[in-house]
Amino acid sequence: MDLLDSYGEDHDGEQQVEAAPSSSIQRAISLAPEVTTAGMVLSEGRAIAESDRRRLQDPSVRKVMYNLPAEDMHAPVLGPAHPYNKDGIAAGLRNHRSGHVEDTFLHHYHFEEQYNTYNSYGYASVPGEQRVVGDLAAHEASQGAQVMAEGAKRRKTAEERGQEAARKAARLAEQGLVPEGGFSLAVRQPWAHKEIVMPELTDEQKEFMAQQETAKMEAAGVDVDKKGPVSFFHGKSDKDYQGRTWISAPKDKKKESDVCFLPKRWIHTWPGHAKGVAAIRFFPGMGQLLLSAGMDGKVKIWDVYNGGKCMRTYIGHSKGVRDITFNNDGSRFVSTGYDKNVRVWDTETGQVLQSFNTGKTYYCVTLHPEKQNVLLAGANDKKIYQWDIDSGDLVQEYNYHLGAVNTVTFLDPPSGSRFVTTSDDKTIRMWEFGIPVQIKYLADPSMHAISTACMNPTNSVWVGQSQDNQIVSYSCAKGEKFRQQKHKVFKGHNTAGYACQTSFSPDGKFVVSGDSEGKCVFWEWSHPQRVARTIKAHEGVCIGAVWHPMETSKVATCGWDGQIKYWD
Repeated sequence: MDLLDSYGEDHDGEQQVEAAPSSSIQRAISLAPEVTTAGMVLSEGRAIAESDRRRLQDPSVRKVMYNLPAEDMHAPVLGPAHPYNKDGIAAGLRNHRSGHVEDTFLHHYHFEEQYNTYNSYGYASVPGEQRVVGDLAAHEASQGAQVMAEGAKRRKTAEERGQEAARKAARLAEQGLVPEGGFSLAVRQPWAHKEIVMPELTDEQKEFMAQQETAKMEAAGVDVDKKGPVSFFHGKSDKDYQGRTWISAPKDKKKESDVCFLPKRWIHTWPGHAKGVAAIRFFPGMGQLLLSAGMDGKVKIWDVYNGGKCMRTYIGHSKGVRDITFNNDGSRFVSTGYDKNVRVWDTETGQVLQSFNTGKTYYCVTLHPEKQNVLLAGANDKKIYQWDIDSGDLVQEYNYHLGAVNTVTFLDPPSGSRFVTTSDDKTIRMWEFGIPVQIKYLADPSMHAISTACMNPTNSVWVGQSQDNQIVSYSCAKGEKFRQQKHKVFKGHNTAGYACQTSFSPDGKFVVSGDSEGKCVFWEWSHPQRVARTIKAHEGVCIGAVWHPMETSKVATCGWDGQIKYWD
């Protein structure tokens, strides 16, 4: 700087003027390092940490080895200074990002009360203090009202109730309502001309209504003896667009093949019986419907081709149904149960056409193949009863058996001149129709009681389910003697003690039977020595098995588990 001050400009050769000397500025320079004194105190002329002077202890220790002053014992927890804030609070006193927050107990109810009061009215009470924060004017205007503070409700006086009723009547009068008339309209409203149109139920709603109807039906079935037999239709309509009834056979259905095959898989289930199913029968001819007899006292008929729904339920027995049978065209069927009633039903309408009750329990029923008004039933009193359905008269009694009659089978359709009966007396008896004298009697010490029986499709062989776990066969062609075919005995299943149904395939190639272990067993008629196929059909006893007359590879089974299964 001195050199710059003494430097002059003389470009024209003029005489230079000597500059006055300037005084230099003396600057104080401190070489001592900067010392941070936050959290330090002066003791005996030197700065030391406060913790060193007070000898503060760790708050977590449970024993102190020297005597502490009272102020040190209750001193707050201290720690190092904040590393980034020189004058800030010590880190040991911080419990929040922006500093220290004191712990104050506040009940959840009071917090919610002040929180909602502040959001609603604009003010709130400070916990632990007698002051208010927020809008003080609103606090004074509302007299310190709180959102959640509810005082005791005061009962209105008679004068206040009268004033309120007068205000309500005036309000209703302005709206055109007359409260004395049960809120009837005094003035015709714009919507008064509209009519209520009920929407049509969907298929799901109709199905739900059918289930509700079934529940009512079950309640009605408890007291059949007093209310009488009833029937419920579950379909959409009893006739189609062409006027055909719901039991009519489909015209587009044709027989698949004349050759039958053994089923392999389970394709459908008809659940609906509350208890076990005792017997099943396909509708004659096309087999479009399946009739089932349940131990819950109900007879149900199911659709086979279109969805498999229950079409109608017949309730006419107060106890389990034992046997059922169709007439030749399927327009009627007969049912018998353990309530000692035999009823003849109209399949389409569900009406009971005739009822018979002689005080006996009937185990089997069958109709004459030609005279469809003749009904035969085997009873537990060792007799076979013959009725005329049209007149309701008891026409004949066949009384030679020594035990309960299990089966009645006509041999010579369509004439039906002979029929065969089996009984628990382990005998087989043949009768001339209309004559109560047996014409043939088969008994042997090796024979067992036969519980069910059927004919083959050509009506030349009669087979029976024997109680010694085998199916026996007898030739019964017209003009031939009724004799046993000893080389046609089918074994391999267990039916002792159970009346498992047996039947033939439509071509007579296979024999099928139920089993006490829930199996459905198949044999070939030409090879009775070995079992052709076994299917585990039911959890309990498989009591019935019948082949479909049109679909030659399908079989329906029923069991004591309450289910009916369809196999293909």
